[in-house]
Amino acid sequence: MAPAIPAAMERPHFIGIGGAGMSGIAKILAQRGAKVAGSDAKESPTAEALRALGATVHIGHAAEHLADDASAVVVSSAIRADNPELARAAELGIPVVHRSDALASLMDDLRAIAVAGTHGKTTTTSMLAVALTELGLDPSYAIGGDLAGPGTNARHGSGDVFVAEADESDRSFQKYDPEVAIVLNVELDHHANYASMDEIYESFEAFTAKIRPGGTLVVGEHAGARELARRVADRDGLNIVTVGESEDSDARILKIAPNGMKSEVVVLLDGVEHTFTVSVPGRHYAHNAAAALAAGARVGIDPAELAQALTAYTGVGRRLQLKGEAAGVQVIDSYAHHPTEMTADLEAMRGAAGGARLLVVFQPHLFSRTQELGKEMGDALALADASVVLDIYPAREDPIPGITSELIIAAAQRAGADVTAVHDKATVPDVVAGMAKPGDLVLTMGAGDVTDLGPRILDQLAN
Repeated sequence: MAPAIPAAMERPHFIGIGGAGMSGIAKILAQRGAKVAGSDAKESPTAEALRALGATVHIGHAAEHLADDASAVVVSSAIRADNPELARAAELGIPVVHRSDALASLMDDLRAIAVAGTHGKTTTTSMLAVALTELGLDPSYAIGGDLAGPGTNARHGSGDVFVAEADESDRSFQKYDPEVAIVLNVELDHHANYASMDEIYESFEAFTAKIRPGGTLVVGEHAGARELARRVADRDGLNIVTVGESEDSDARILKIAPNGMKSEVVVLLDGVEHTFTVSVPGRHYAHNAAAALAAGARVGIDPAELAQALTAYTGVGRRLQLKGEAAGVQVIDSYAHHPTEMTADLEAMRGAAGGARLLVVFQPHLFSRTQELGKEMGDALALADASVVLDIYPAREDPIPGITSELIIAAAQRAGADVTAVHDKATVPDVVAGMAKPGDLVLTMGAGDVTDLGPRILDQLAN
């Protein structure tokens, strides 16, 4: 029997329903029987998937899209205050609910595993969702990307476990009260909302304070995650499980053996070695899988069975996702947009390339992030054989005077990188086709709409 639908979510209207986080909540509510409606800026496969579940999806934002009998308007932090549907909600007296509160309400009465961290949240959440499904546990899940197998980012399941990606960018993850929380890493990011590492730690501490009594915090080997564990170690009723390659790790990674686009991983947990395959290259993905293993064990899943089920994970959209091959050139898509993520994915692809040239099409994401981390992004691009750098994707931000992708290009050139600036995104397929040779790997990288270029590059290569 499906959990009850919260009263405020019986007839919800989502502004920006096509977004990764918003669409997941909308899908689960629709599957539970709610009358879901919403709007988005443009048509998309996500909009069609929501309509297939019975949701009403309007294209464009207009006051008349909001039904008078809506029980609530759901928004994310990306929705501006002058949105016409938001203004209409105020006129009608319809309550406005943040996306995080809506998601938190869906996890009530279920055994929640919330996955947090500056990087790796989507992958680790996906690994757990796939593995628990493989074991027949039928979990519910809400993820920031589409799983390669089922092709969706969210599902209402009949089991008692709910796996959710917990977003720290706007502090909204502080709304959740999970039984198990995973914190993979803690770094300074989201500069429009956090001014310092102290603020970041305070936010993560508030998140861990919501872990249910007797629950567990699983922390990765990243220095920031271990510092967080140190800060909350004396909290009553909190169990802490460390994951990593160091000898003092509770879930110790004994081996990561690369094998093309896969890795064989051995993890020692509670005195037992577990060997399994991770179907994505790179050390950071092996660490994500080990964290998933440790978290699953803490909600009572047999770790031996879970380790084998993790092998069923075949990837998630935009996380080193192979888009295709043409003229002997493979095109792979990466969501990496923070220097740490960029470095990790480039190193992973360098290891999997077997000597092939690595070409990158990078689109910086956010003016504030470029202002703070542009030099580090440029340094990361030095790991590629050649890079094309696009203009900054603004997302929700207004331009900052003097902050352009030239900051990244200059830093990359100082680091010895071969970098080409391209201001017209439409010309990228021609540029890349002129650079690429049979055997090369092309990586489209960034959190914006650079992902759209993969198929176009493949078409140009084929021609």
